Amino acid sequence: MTRIALAIAIAVGVLVTVAAPAHADPTCDETYDLGGASRTCEFTGSQTSALFAGSGANGDGHVYTVNPQCGADQQGQAICHGGQPCFSDDGQPGWIMDLYRDGIRYGQTCLSDTQADNLGAITPGMVLRQFKSISWPPSPLSIQPPGLKTAVNLPTYFYTDNTRPSTQTVRILGQAVEIEATPASYVYRFDDADAVQTQSPGGPYPRGDVTHSYLYEGTANPALDTVYTGRYRVNNGPWIDIPETLTVTGTPVALTIVEVQPTLVAPAAP
Repeated sequence: MTRIALAIAIAVGVLVTVAAPAHADPTCDETYDLGGASRTCEFTGSQTSALFAGSGANGDGHVYTVNPQCGADQQGQAICHGGQPCFSDDGQPGWIMDLYRDGIRYGQTCLSDTQADNLGAITPGMVLRQFKSISWPPSPLSIQPPGLKTAVNLPTYFYTDNTRPSTQTVRILGQAVEIEATPASYVYRFDDADAVQTQSPGGPYPRGDVTHSYLYEGTANPALDTVYTGRYRVNNGPWIDIPETLTVTGTPVALTIVEVQPTLVAPAAP
C-alpha cells in the first residue's frame, strides 16, 4: 500500500471513529454525540414513558427520573419555582418537567398527572389537590374595644396572631411529601358591604393598621379569611412552589354597635 493510500485509510478510520458514537435524537434539531447528553432536548410525555419503559439493566442501561422544572439550586437552599403548565400529548393538562438520565439533566418533557403517576413521579398538580383538601387553620379574629361591642364612628381595631407557616406531611405515590402553608394576605370582612384585603395581620390599639368605623347602630358580623400560599418538598428535597393560593374562610362573630350620646357633667364641688 502506498503512503498516500495509507494516509487516506487512516483518515477514513479517524472519521469513522468520531462518527460512530454520534446518533440523531428524534426530539432534537441536530445530531449530537454521547458526550452531549446534558444538553436540553424536548420530549413528549409518550416519548418519556418509552424511555422509562426501555431503561434499566434489561434496556438501554440508563436510569431516568423526572422532577418539576427548577432553578439552578437543587440542594434545598432556595425555592424551586416550578409549576409551569403545559398540554401533554395524551390530551390532558400537564406540567413541564426536567428529565434526568443517570442523574444528569437530559432534557425536558411535558407530563400530565396521569403520565407522571404511571412513572411514579409527583407533579405540582398532585400536590395542589392535596393542598386544597387538607384542613389549614383559620385565623382567629381579635377586636378592640373588647367584649364584642363598639360604638358608632369609633375606630374599631381588627387583628390576628396567625402569621407563621403551618406544615403537614402526606404520602403521594408512596413518598413523603411535606406541604407548607403560609398566610400571605388576609381579607377582613367588616360587614356585608365593607371588606379589605391586606398583607398585614393588623394589631391592637394604638399601633394596629386595620381599622373600621361603623356608621350605623345595630349588629355586624365581621369575619377574617386567610389566603395561604404553599410550597412542598419530596423526601426532604428542595422546596417547590405550589402554583395556586388557598383561601380559608373565617367564622363570623356578632359585634354590637351602639350609639354613644355625649353627656355634660357638672364639675365636682371644690
